[in-house]
Amino acid sequence: MSKAREHFADDGAGHERVRSIDDEVLFKVKVQRWRGAVWTDEDLPWLIAAGQREDGSPDDFYSALETTARAARAHYNANNRQPLSTTTYVGRLLPDQNDRDRYQLEAGARLVRDLAAAVRELARGSLHDGHEHAADFPAFRLGILVRADDGHETYAAVRITGSVPDDLIAVILRHVPGCAPTAWYPEYALPSRSLLPAEQAWSTLMDPKAAAELLNED
Repeated sequence: MSKAREHFADDGAGHERVRSIDDEVLFKVKVQRWRGAVWTDEDLPWLIAAGQREDGSPDDFYSALETTARAARAHYNANNRQPLSTTTYVGRLLPDQNDRDRYQLEAGARLVRDLAAAVRELARGSLHDGHEHAADFPAFRLGILVRADDGHETYAAVRITGSVPDDLIAVILRHVPGCAPTAWYPEYALPSRSLLPAEQAWSTLMDPKAAAELLNED
């Protein structure tokens, strides 16, 4: 699966088709003795089958895939009025709505994990130098400013440039270390400048102990 993700993430990589399958366009993916078949749906690749290479054996993955697909085509034609004109049928291997729903849930979980890590790193960087640190995401830019002075409260601000749904904003604010999730207030300016039309910002106070722990992280 890692090899498939890596191979199909590269727009410049060439893809070899599984020629023995003619009802759908499947592409080969290879790593050591493992072989796989990838089907793409609106540029989203799905690894729909995998097995091991066995040269000259009917158990070889691509040979077995063809045999199974031919049998599935015969079974389909025996049970449906409109027969398939192709020699193979891999429809049962393609993703269904459950697969797509799971992909969306997993993508959401990955985004939350990546956001949490980015928020912590940006906050830590800002604590070190007192300047805003920012990172780009597919639909928005996230900036975090944390200022701590000895004997004074620790100020934290989050800036978002771009269109972001409210639930994602809540995720971002919830993961700023040392800040109460419900204590953020909308801002109309940052300490050194006013907000631009496409920007949103919020501020709160960070727990000094949490700030010290964050500052001392390796």
